[in-house]
Amino acid sequence: MKDKTKKILGLVLAIAISVAVFAFRNRVADLKGCGYLGIFLISILGNATIILPVPVILTAFVGGGIFNPFWVGVITAAGASIGELTGYLAGAAGQIVVAKDKRLQRIEGWMQKYGLVTLFVLAAIPNPAFDLGGIVAGATKIPVWKYLLAVGLGKAVKFFFFAFLGFYLTN
Repeated sequence: MKDKTKKILGLVLAIAISVAVFAFRNRVADLKGCGYLGIFLISILGNATIILPVPVILTAFVGGGIFNPFWVGVITAAGASIGELTGYLAGAAGQIVVAKDKRLQRIEGWMQKYGLVTLFVLAAIPNPAFDLGGIVAGATKIPVWKYLLAVGLGKAVKFFFFAFLGFYLTN
């Protein structure tokens, strides 16, 4: 398969996953009754959407109040990191988009200046701009393992905070 075809398929897959998760977001909430596995799956699916918001933070908060908040933080961060690969794939597939979008150029500048710390900070702070960071990371060919490491650590900070907050406010 040609490289261009692979990139187009990656972009189509990322968009299809985003649309499907957003369309069925009410059904995704049914996974909450499945314990840690449900939290993991919600985290993957919720973070697999590009730009469309799914409240995974709420899952960590509620999960932390019900289950061990440490494991909720770990599991939510792991699932979120996997789910965020859709943005990375979209960026790898659509490299030319970065050259034309000012927001993506700004994030690319931050990555050139601060490296993976940019992804860590974007992942740690609740904000809708993270998807743009994933797109830039894919477009600039940051190795997947480095992307997952920076994103995983940032997501862990965020989800540990919300899981323990849920634990302390509900117990």
